[in-house]
Amino acid sequence: MKEKELRRSLAVLPIGTVMKLANLTARQIRYYEEQGLSHPERNAGNRRMFSLNDVDRLLEIKDYLADGINIAGIKEIYAQQQQKAEQQAADLARPLTDNDVRQILHDEFLNIGGFKSKHGPEFPTH
Repeated sequence: MKEKELRRSLAVLPIGTVMKLANLTARQIRYYEEQGLSHPERNAGNRRMFSLNDVDRLLEIKDYLADGINIAGIKEIYAQQQQKAEQQAADLARPLTDNDVRQILHDEFLNIGGFKSKHGPEFPTH
């Protein structure tokens, strides 16, 4: 993990500071935690401690709610993101087969040669 990522994941902010940064009430923050949308750490005194990543997540939840997405919808978005991340991790862990390498090379040659576009035909029509 890079230094910046490590620092952003350190849980050093108490709930009072997070309330000010995210413009949320303590009740809202606790509710998002109860719903499994936020996962603050607990210190030795069992107080919630938040990282900058946690604050970003709370602001993102706020944005989703402002866009008209309900809590169930937000949970679904996060579940899909988690599933995609797990799939990508599994794909990275799986060794490439000969067919995988051939397909990657084939796609790259087509892209480099300009023979394949996202919206157009397979070959150029000059």
